Amino acid sequence: MINKLIGTLFILHVFILTGCTNANDEDEPLYIAAASDLYHALTEAGEEFTNETGIPLEFTFGSTGLITQQINEGAPYDLFLAAHESYIDELIEQEAILADSKHYYAIGRNVLMYEEESLLLESGQAQQYLLSDEVGTIAIANPEHAPYGKAAKETLESWGIWEQIEEKLVYAENIRQAYQYVESGNADVGMVALALVSDTDYEYQLVDEAAHEPIIQALGIPAVSSKEEESKQFIEYLTGKRGQEILVKYGFDLP
Repeated sequence: MINKLIGTLFILHVFILTGCTNANDEDEPLYIAAASDLYHALTEAGEEFTNETGIPLEFTFGSTGLITQQINEGAPYDLFLAAHESYIDELIEQEAILADSKHYYAIGRNVLMYEEESLLLESGQAQQYLLSDEVGTIAIANPEHAPYGKAAKETLESWGIWEQIEEKLVYAENIRQAYQYVESGNADVGMVALALVSDTDYEYQLVDEAAHEPIIQALGIPAVSSKEEESKQFIEYLTGKRGQEILVKYGFDLP
């Protein structure tokens, strides 16, 4: 109920913004909704893109599932970068995303993030560590609407410890919030996106990608967008040489 209310208020906010700027559409930014794992990479890529093209961008970062819900309810975004292609496919089926606009742009990776400086979590030790009394809380994104949370749950299930550590889990609204729970000391450990740990003082270990389904990330242009050409320019940039370099810099694999 709260999520639905927040989504409705956001949509009203964007409608008000777009309504206020119709008088000068050239100055109106390209509204881009993006999965929260892209926070650092898109901040850098967006600044570079705007400097090159003069097209201003306004990002909204959040859970892929909740943004999908907003687009289904009519949020006037110009571009959606999801953390998993299944959400783009769902919106294409509902004719809320232009079918021919789907592009793959990255593959995400999960890491186990923790504070202990000397702890090296080699094969098999991560499971023992999470089960130990040293770990009281484990932050993951909500697997019900966040692809990284779903991958975290699949990993813990493949390790055979999901049921044993379930009471330690703290569910975050999105993967960036899960990262912030660990950074702020509100969780002992987090299973978060590699793309978010570039400037942390915490330790982290890459999760074996064989432990969960691939986090194949895709984007698409919402049918309500009035800036299709500008959106295509940003897609071309992000899936081009320079955009892909920036995504790799922040820990993404390429599709």
